Order: sequence, then C-alpha cells, then structure tokens
Amino acid sequence: MKNFLVKTIANAGALAVAVWLLDKITLTGDSTGKKVWTLILVALVFGLVNFLVKPIVKVFTFPLFILTLGLFTLIVNALMLLLTSWLADKLDLSFHVEGFWTAVLGGLIISIVSWALHVVLPDED
Repeated sequence: MKNFLVKTIANAGALAVAVWLLDKITLTGDSTGKKVWTLILVALVFGLVNFLVKPIVKVFTFPLFILTLGLFTLIVNALMLLLTSWLADKLDLSFHVEGFWTAVLGGLIISIVSWALHVVLPDED
C-alpha cells in the first residue's frame, strides 16, 4: 500500500510540473484544494493507464522499440498521456492535454520528474 501511495504522489508531482511548464496541458479548478484533488485523481488514472494499457501497447509495438533503439518510448508515453486526458474528460476531471506534440513533451517531462521523485521518495522495493 505504501508503494502505491508513493507512486501516486510521484505521478501527481510529475503531472503538476508538466501542467506548470506547458501551457497546453491544463488543470482548472475553483480553488487550490480542488486542483490538488483533481491532480491526485488524474494521477490515479494515469497510474492505472500505465499499469493496465502500457504493457499491452509495448508488447504490440516491440519491433518499433528495437528499430528505434527505445525512442519509441516517447510516443508510447505521449499516447498514455493522451489516453489519460481523454479518460479525465469522460470522468469530468478538469485535466486536458492539447495536441500530440504537447503530449510528447509532457510525457518526457513527466518521465524525468517521476524518475527524480522515485529516487528521492522512499520505496519498499
């Protein structure tokens, strides 16, 4: 349970940095508390998407990973971020990613920040 909480906090922090750095990734809300709550919910959705969908996509696109020496990971991360944005819209969460290239850059930012936070935050593994 602690590991799940740490990963959710890391995802929320990484998403917050992407929202802060990129104008086309938006998180709206009436108050700071509502924005934080929305960010945590979006982090949960993002974590579920990465846990359930990403491995399936990686299996089907494995030849592209080999062909591009792993650079295709950027595309997969962008697609997972766009899927999270779509699901957030369906769940009436005020989080939106506008455009594929914004998602590519956002995915890169989220990957770097998430990695850094996982290094700093305690983990059971």
